[in-house]
Amino acid sequence: MPASVLKSTVDIKSAAAQKNHRRIVDLLTQLKNEEEIICAGGGPKAVDAQHKKGRLTGRERVKKLVDPGSQFFELGIYAAYEMYEEWGGAPGAGVITGLVRVCGRTVMLIVNDATVKAGAFFPMTAKKVIRAQNIAIENRIPTIYLVDSAGIFLPLQEDVFPDTDDFGRVFRNNAVMSAMGIPQIAAIMGMCVAGGAYLPVMCDHILMTDGSGLFLAGPALVQAAIGQKTSAEELGGAKIHSQISGTVDFREPDDESCIARIRSLVDKMGAPNTAPFSHTKSCDPLYPGEEIYSIFTADPGKQYDMRDIIARIVDASEFDEYRAESGETVLCGYARIGGWAVGIVANQKKHVQAFARGSDQKRMEFGGVIYTESAEKAARFILDCNQNRIPLIFLHDVNGFMVGKDAEWSGIIRAGAKMVNAVANSVVPKISVICGGSFGAGHYAMCGKAYDPRFMFAWPTARYAVMSGDAAAATLAEIKLKQLEREGKKVDEKQKKEVYESIRSRYEHQTDPRYAAARLWVDAIIDPAQTRDALIWALQAAALNPEIREFKTGVLQT
Repeated sequence: MPASVLKSTVDIKSAAAQKNHRRIVDLLTQLKNEEEIICAGGGPKAVDAQHKKGRLTGRERVKKLVDPGSQFFELGIYAAYEMYEEWGGAPGAGVITGLVRVCGRTVMLIVNDATVKAGAFFPMTAKKVIRAQNIAIENRIPTIYLVDSAGIFLPLQEDVFPDTDDFGRVFRNNAVMSAMGIPQIAAIMGMCVAGGAYLPVMCDHILMTDGSGLFLAGPALVQAAIGQKTSAEELGGAKIHSQISGTVDFREPDDESCIARIRSLVDKMGAPNTAPFSHTKSCDPLYPGEEIYSIFTADPGKQYDMRDIIARIVDASEFDEYRAESGETVLCGYARIGGWAVGIVANQKKHVQAFARGSDQKRMEFGGVIYTESAEKAARFILDCNQNRIPLIFLHDVNGFMVGKDAEWSGIIRAGAKMVNAVANSVVPKISVICGGSFGAGHYAMCGKAYDPRFMFAWPTARYAVMSGDAAAATLAEIKLKQLEREGKKVDEKQKKEVYESIRSRYEHQTDPRYAAARLWVDAIIDPAQTRDALIWALQAAALNPEIREFKTGVLQT
């Protein structure tokens, strides 16, 4: 084998591997069951009501729009998960978003689900639409909106209407995207009222089906405001906007013909500019992706070799490892995924023997911890990838930076700042995958959400917080117990344990990837075996943006 081919010798039939496999399969089964419930939207009655109006549901529209045999790479399916329960919940935040192929083109879909509160906008609905638009803006992805919405969910209007990441930002993004030359097609396939009426009218093409409505104020509000009585059709039906107001470009009799028209329009779009990134013919890894189930362990006391994971993601399992013998708790190297050249920065979960800095004494370095040497190596590697226009992939399983006297004397803060600076100012596409833990400043250095990854994915095994559950629970429980003692309350061992378990349970719930996905901190929870597919979708989308600005880091603490 060439030197760059990763040789994986892990025993996937061992008892430990089988235990790992069962745990991930159990988690995936749970997620699949939950996703089926989310995809059901408002339930059978709401679906029937939609059909009685002669309309398809949002998900039915998606199936008819995408190219036959192609997949829908859904983003944000867990948005609003376990939120708004006092209002009956909002599965998927009442909107469907994701990447699809239409007439061979990669496009972003933003589709109202009218089975969920008539497609009304909850706070997370607006944020989910804005996140999809931001992905489209960053990657120059043509965007299709299938509109079927009653507008703002009025009981929560104060959290939907006013801020920079609320409802109005959607229309601002429409205008910005149009100015940037990002194609936008909007189809009104139901109600489109109040401020929401601006969304389709600010797009490049506007379609409308018969029986739909487009107006700033519905009949009831018009009567209340100015005393005028009118029907919805006469006020703002498809015929009115096609023949009289001239607002609609294409009037279609039903959903099927509207979708056919959209496909025809997409088919005639010009080709995007050539991507500046290296791309060759794709080649499958040497090892099945499903073996990741057996290799990976989320047990903080167990080790695994991240190279075994990489070998099941990259083309031909080839990985040109950068400075392989230095800073070994962070792996850096060049590879291809789906034919796209990438630079990979990954936390190594194996403990390694290393020489202490400036000494001939060996020390143990713990897997998942970023040391001074590994931070400096990663920073330099990220600079090189920017210099050579190579997109970056970050694979997270990080506890944080090393602490203690030796670490401080070695300049860990300076090295960490250098890595964070390089990540923050990186101009090539960045894509992050949280495999296991992603804690504290380690999360930031590995291109966390605040550092503008084009896409942020998580495995079901991910844990996402300022520190691990056990450490946080111990700290918070100690604070709580001292507070009780100051109040003169005596706490026995049983009560201490109850306090600890209560805090730990709450904290563990908040570190669950579904909690993060509900708030759009991650774009999708993905099957580990499909990590390669997710990254290929993301890289293909990123390649639609041919522009790379000048790379500058400012002052580096050298």
